[in-house]
Amino acid sequence: MSTILLADDSPHARRMGERILREEGFEVSSATDEASARACLAAFDPDLVIADVFLPGGGGLELCRHVKNFHRHVRVILTAGQLEPLDENEARAAGCDAVLRKPFEASMVIGTIRSLVQEAKLARGLFAEALAAVPPVPVSDAPGTVAAPAAPDPERIQAAITLALDAALPNLVREITEKVLIALGH
Repeated sequence: MSTILLADDSPHARRMGERILREEGFEVSSATDEASARACLAAFDPDLVIADVFLPGGGGLELCRHVKNFHRHVRVILTAGQLEPLDENEARAAGCDAVLRKPFEASMVIGTIRSLVQEAKLARGLFAEALAAVPPVPVSDAPGTVAAPAAPDPERIQAAITLALDAALPNLVREITEKVLIALGH
């Protein structure tokens, strides 16, 4: 089951978001501020974070930066009301994957969420494959002895990394292009 962290200080927005997401088959955890959102990230390990830009305790932009630095597979959608100021270039520079304005058009939101969750699951799976390519350290049965670690197979590791890079490259190119355009003021 796909997992989503919904971080919004509005009780109404959280209730509505939780209901819609659960009806679509997602597992949902909610947070009301940046600190509780960070705690949920560690405990819940979601595929996607939907965060209000004006989240108390640092805001959605700061939460997005944290996610992109420490939870690389997780995708982030930043939200704001129609009349709330939101610099979309700054949001992209923080690493967000999409920006949505409230009130949401449900079908568009669900389409955006589904594609980002798929990207996150792919990234999570590819990184897991790369880690699985490294053989486990053998455990010795004799008390008080430590077994020497098995030598990793460089070809398997290289193959796993190549698969991960092939899958991640299109998104990486898109992210770098957006950041270059922002830096150039376009």
